[in-house]
Amino acid sequence: MSENQGNNQNKKEGHKSKVESDIQQDDVILEMEGNHQAEVDVESSRKEKKKKLSKEEKLEKALQEAEESIADQKDKYLRLAAEFDNYRKRTIKEKAELILNGGEKSISSILPVIDDLERALETMKTATDVDSIKEGIDLIYQKFIKILGDNGVKIIETIGKELDTHLHDAVAVIPAPSEENKGKIVDCVQTGYTLNDKVIRHAKVVVGE
Repeated sequence: MSENQGNNQNKKEGHKSKVESDIQQDDVILEMEGNHQAEVDVESSRKEKKKKLSKEEKLEKALQEAEESIADQKDKYLRLAAEFDNYRKRTIKEKAELILNGGEKSISSILPVIDDLERALETMKTATDVDSIKEGIDLIYQKFIKILGDNGVKIIETIGKELDTHLHDAVAVIPAPSEENKGKIVDCVQTGYTLNDKVIRHAKVVVGE
């Protein structure tokens, strides 16, 4: 073999070795890239899984908070219902007591008048002064009327007033004693009363015509 042929052979082998080396390097690079991609895929999968778990945790937390809120609202509702029931029972009891004892104050205020009447009756057994007896009875009457007024009871005005069917009940009509009394009340047969501006008894009156 000549020297030139040997050199050519060496060049070919060197080129071949270089090509093989380059191929090996490419394989290594590809393998490294493949490994890197695999690592990226694994990391991406891990993050996706973590993200998925995070969503589930958030949903679970939201559900827990919702359940706690419902329990709290239920507790408040039960407390409010209990308070309202107690209020209702208390109100019913107070109304019942008011119906039973509502007149206690009024009756108590009238008792002194009864005491005065009893004393007057006792005095009349031995009294000889009729005028003083009349005066005493009139004082008792005025005292009684005042007590009624303090309890919201008022006498309905009649004489000289226009007939008002909301307040008066005309039981008779007579010729008016004067022109100005025509259509007006000239006499009261029975006194009428109002309680806190509500008529509890109409006044029975006579009207002039």
